[in-house]
Amino acid sequence: AVWREETGSPEEHLLLLWTGASALYTCGSGNPCRDTDTYVITASKQPVCVCVCVCFEGLPTYPDVSRMWEIVDKYHVTKFYTAPTAIRLLMKYGREPVQKYKRDSLKVLGTVGEPINPEAWQWYYSVVGEKRCPIVDTFWQTETGGHVLTPLPAATPMKPGSATFPFFGVVPAVLNESGEELEGASEGYLVFKQPWPGVMRTVYGNQQRFETTYFKKFPGYYVTGDGCRRDKDGYYWITGRIDDMLNVSGHLLSTAEVESALAEHEAVAEAAVVGRPHPVKGESLYCFVTLTDGVTYSRTLEAELKKQVREKIGAIATPDFIQNAPGLPKTRSGKIMRRVLRKIACDERDLGDISTLADSSVVEHLFQNRCCVGV
Repeated sequence: AVWREETGSPEEHLLLLWTGASALYTCGSGNPCRDTDTYVITASKQPVCVCVCVCFEGLPTYPDVSRMWEIVDKYHVTKFYTAPTAIRLLMKYGREPVQKYKRDSLKVLGTVGEPINPEAWQWYYSVVGEKRCPIVDTFWQTETGGHVLTPLPAATPMKPGSATFPFFGVVPAVLNESGEELEGASEGYLVFKQPWPGVMRTVYGNQQRFETTYFKKFPGYYVTGDGCRRDKDGYYWITGRIDDMLNVSGHLLSTAEVESALAEHEAVAEAAVVGRPHPVKGESLYCFVTLTDGVTYSRTLEAELKKQVREKIGAIATPDFIQNAPGLPKTRSGKIMRRVLRKIACDERDLGDISTLADSSVVEHLFQNRCCVGV
């Protein structure tokens, strides 16, 4: 490579990223603009990081559910990076589609895009990685420009479902609603206390929006918009978007936590939880569950699922509605469109733009089979 010195303002634009990139085209992690620019294009062009990157565009189940592992074997992929939603989708079909391919080139597995529930983590580690590949459960955003919470492969002791510790130079904190820093084991807002090299500098053409969105709620901190839990060992666990929290009878519940409790049942391949207005409680829990192959939905199973959530979280989190959902509304990259699920739960047909759905027919099926009466 030939390097040439350039001069200019340190505030010149280097990279513009559109956070709605998943609506354009797809890749393994669901956000191709961010991940492709950062990992595939930038990383592979660096003289100190010579590598070949395979960016998959398509459905992980087409032409069959072994598509990902076929690609791994064909190109001798060593690091595999995808979203928890895709992992849960593939879990539904069991081990056989994975184990028909060798995957012996794999060295590191990664997840990105949303919190991964412990059950999906264990399946990914045991079935895909055969318990020999460390999992790098990364937390970051388009705005952060790279990982801000992540284990270091083969160096950080792993906990299924935890993004573990901050990356170099990143200083996280957990705040309560009043903006006070919480110490030790705690749960609240995830923020960062100082800048790092990859942090975004502005919202293009709208600096005021940038300041309002990320710094106004808690002045002096970068506000991620995500909730988190820090355990007694200092590990960070992302609980989901703060705006995905449900207020049930004055109690704030994380949809991710309820989904994880449902997914722990052996009959459930995937779960999605949204809020539905309730005249007394404020919000009620409306749950969609996709069952593993060969399992039939029944009232007995429904009662088991409600009992499991009560035991894992508490009576306040007992689902009011559980709907059998053979399919969920997802983009081609596997992201669940939760705003569509909220519309279905409330029986509202004004869905807005759903052109990015991989299969729009699932929406009508869910409408036709929605729950009308809860507990």
